Amino acid sequence: MLFHSSLRKDLARNFGATLVILITIVMTVILIRTLGQASRGSVNPSEVLLVMGFSVLSQMTTIITLSLFIAVVSTLSRMYSDSEMVIWFSSGQGLAHFVRPLLRFAWPVLLIIVLLALFAWPWSNLQIQELQNRYEKRNDLERVAPGQFQESSGGKRVFFIDKDSPDQRLGNHVFVSSIDKGIESITTAQTGRVELVGNERFLMLDKGQQWLTNLETGETRLTQFEHYEVLMDDEVIPANDGLTSRHTSSWQLLQKPTKENLGELAWRLGLGLSAINLVLLALAVSAINPRVGRSYHLGLALFIFIAYYNMLNVGQSWITSGRVPFASFLLTLHGGVFLLALSWLYARHMNWSWRSLWPGRDTSVKAVA
Repeated sequence: MLFHSSLRKDLARNFGATLVILITIVMTVILIRTLGQASRGSVNPSEVLLVMGFSVLSQMTTIITLSLFIAVVSTLSRMYSDSEMVIWFSSGQGLAHFVRPLLRFAWPVLLIIVLLALFAWPWSNLQIQELQNRYEKRNDLERVAPGQFQESSGGKRVFFIDKDSPDQRLGNHVFVSSIDKGIESITTAQTGRVELVGNERFLMLDKGQQWLTNLETGETRLTQFEHYEVLMDDEVIPANDGLTSRHTSSWQLLQKPTKENLGELAWRLGLGLSAINLVLLALAVSAINPRVGRSYHLGLALFIFIAYYNMLNVGQSWITSGRVPFASFLLTLHGGVFLLALSWLYARHMNWSWRSLWPGRDTSVKAVA
């Protein structure tokens, strides 16, 4: 049908353009943030692009939802401003008749949004956390860059090496400074290497000296050595360190329905439900007066999107704190928005307005259905 194919073609073109623009903006912002994390030592500099990719994937649900919402609003607003809607209305296509072709275009996108929210979101967050934990668990000699002072993973030692080997397991002109139980230790050695003894990792130092200072009494002692061993991995980060409900799969959230897990599950389910409601809201809010312009309605559409998404975050916080039940929040928020969208759409379809409710106004003028 010409009506359906023409509408879907315009929607696809605007959706693709909006999606590319939003992804480019988000990638730029995330890249800057990831580079900042790498400079602070939270992310491996060689894994910046990998972390950025997982971060973009975790934000794809919001990006696609906003792209679909903007595409619907911009497409229908243009049709109003170009008087195309008048032609369709005159041919017997009321505003409610746009729901079917709109949903036929949007249902694959809505399905992708639901799958991303339920599966890709926790998986990408878990991958980012594992990359950060793996980088935090690297041994202390791997943290040291030649010619730079570097603090150890536990924050108890400061390392410096003049040169290192290609495999980063052997260093020359090693300097180690540490403070433990009121004793300051400064150790220097000509060479140092990493060796595994059982499950522990040691730094083996050769041909050096150690200067011990008691910070309370001021007593000092100088010791020269041919061989000295320093335990490096005295604080091992657990495998599940830093993991929260946002890193947990949706199935595990259902198996352990704690308040925190239910709050996270409500947020994920809300992403899919909100995408459906936003499609209907976009159809209702896109009706404009060609003589007024589209700026007001585009601003109103963005306000609706931001307010709706903020309510998702607020609802997650309320469920986590136990202020509202899980099912009641989903039914109240998303059910209420769905009824609002249908009521608004019906009023647009019947060509109702606030002026028609005033006394003395003629309410018989309606759009051709």
